[in-house]
Order: sequence, then C-alpha cells, then structure tokens
Amino acid sequence: MLIAPAVLALNGVAVTVTLLLLSAAWFAIQVLRHWDIGSGSERQLMLERRTYLISTLVTWCFASEIVSLLLFVYNAEQLATQFVGAMCATGVLNAAPWGWTTLFLKIAVFFSGAAWLILNRVDNQARDYPLVRAKYALLLCIAPLAAAEAWAQWRFFLSLDPDVITSCCGALFTPAGDGVAAEVAALDPSTSLAAMYLSGFMLLAVGGYYRLLGRGGGLFASLAGAAFAIALATIVSCIALYVYEHPHHHCPFCLLKSGHGFIGYWLYVPLFSATAFALGIGLIGRWRAQPSLSTIIDVDGRRFASIALALFVLFYAVTTYAVLGSSLTMIGVWW
Repeated sequence: MLIAPAVLALNGVAVTVTLLLLSAAWFAIQVLRHWDIGSGSERQLMLERRTYLISTLVTWCFASEIVSLLLFVYNAEQLATQFVGAMCATGVLNAAPWGWTTLFLKIAVFFSGAAWLILNRVDNQARDYPLVRAKYALLLCIAPLAAAEAWAQWRFFLSLDPDVITSCCGALFTPAGDGVAAEVAALDPSTSLAAMYLSGFMLLAVGGYYRLLGRGGGLFASLAGAAFAIALATIVSCIALYVYEHPHHHCPFCLLKSGHGFIGYWLYVPLFSATAFALGIGLIGRWRAQPSLSTIIDVDGRRFASIALALFVLFYAVTTYAVLGSSLTMIGVWW
C-alpha cells in the first residue's frame, strides 16, 4: 500500500513539512530568547534577515498541508475499492487504528496553520513587527502537532491490510449505533436544519456588521466556530439524506463521490475556509489596540470578513440547493 503514488506523495509531504517546521521551531526559540527590535546588534540583524526566509518556508509548509488534507481525503475515497466492506473513505479510515487520528490531526494543523498565516501577514505589514514573538510561539505549538500528524499518517498507511474486512459508513453513521457519529446521525433533521439556518443568519448578520463598522470581530469568530460545528452535524443528520435521497444514509464522505456531483467538495471547502478566515479575525483582533497594527488589522480584518462571508454564503447556497433540488420528502421538516 505504501508504494501507491498518492500515499508516497502524502508521506513525502508530511516528512518534508515536519523537518522544515522543526527547523523553524529551533529558529523560533532563538527569536523568543533574543529578539529586540530596538537593538542594532549583529544577532538582531541576523534574526531580522532570517525571519523572512523562515516565514516563506513556513508559508509553503502550511500551503502544502492544505493540499495534503484534500489529497488524504480524496485518496481514502479512492482506496475504498481495495477493501472488503468499504464503500467510501469511512471504511478505509476504519480499516486501521490510525485513520481517524490522522484525519483529525490534519484538520487541527489546517486551522492552526491558517491562524499562523494570518498572524504572519499582519505582522509583516507593521514597521516594528509586534507579533513576532506571538507567531513564533504559536509555531512552537504547531511543529509537534505536524510531527504527530506525520507519524500517525505513516502508521495508518503502514498498517493498512487489504485482506482485513472493514466496516462501511452505514455501520458508523447510524442512529442505532454507539458513539459520537451515531449520536449526530440521530439528530432530528428538521431541528438540525433550523439550527443551521438560524446560526447562519446570526453569523452573516454579525459578519456584515463587522465588515461595515469594524466591530464585533470576536463575536463573529465565536459564531463562526459554533456555526461550523452545527453545519457539520446538519450535513450528517439532514443534508446527506437529501443528497442521497435516502432517509437512512448519513455518511459525510459519500458526498465526495462523482455520482453525487462531488457536492461534498462544494460543502466542505467553503465551510472550512470561511471558518478559518473568521477565526483569524478573532485572533488578530486581540492586538487591535497596538498603534502600529490598528489600521492594518482594520483593513485586513474587513478583507478577511468579505472572503469569509462570501464563502459562508456559498456553503448555505449549496446546502439549500441540495435540499430543494432533492426528490426526497421527509415528514417533520419545518417547511
């Protein structure tokens, strides 16, 4: 299994990113110990010159991690045909102990990496680099996370055995089962759909307020986090049913299949990206009182809000299309 091109690419990216981030983490220690923007020492000048190189390398690392997340899910979907009992990526992730761990770690690296990129962008525009210590302290936290992701991914692919019979998505995402996935699948469709649209309305309203007046960034970020969780739960408990036109098929991964028009990518990519931008707004808002950052954060914050709102609107538009365009009618849905 390890000789598959996609698997080799994923492991190659993971190892390369881990090595680069660990090297950057060593530099981050030097920055936290010795950075002094008011000093004209040789050490300070060396740190200032190297920070541009390190920032560029780390930016490419996190860009690679974003692609890696998409490729990992796509590859798991493609490998489903090689495992008995697997109908989609769920079966492949269930086929080895490290599957779900790897996916969750990749998602964690995605959001933490997005936060670092936003911090780095804001910091590089200020004349006194006020966020240098903050962003490199964050990098020290992300580097071990990326290393853990690379290790989990390696163990996952190494332990995959095509002769093992795995469980399909119907056994995991079923209201009659046990665990978090079963509990989410058991949510009332009308209730979850109403919660998604209510949270979306509040999110768009607060986001629009922030976009116009530059206030409420922390609330916008908090609502985005809540709306993200509600949206994922609604996809499993309700949206998937309308896409499949089947009242008992709750799998969030079968949405990625060509037979359903790859609608899953139109749901997950905007949702994850919009949430990352919104959370970034809440993060940089902590330094809005910094004199050298106030204008930068105001301009970039509104720009990020515009992008996040557009992506959230796209997500809600796709979900609405999935529901209204379906031939399935479920009793109890509020309209």
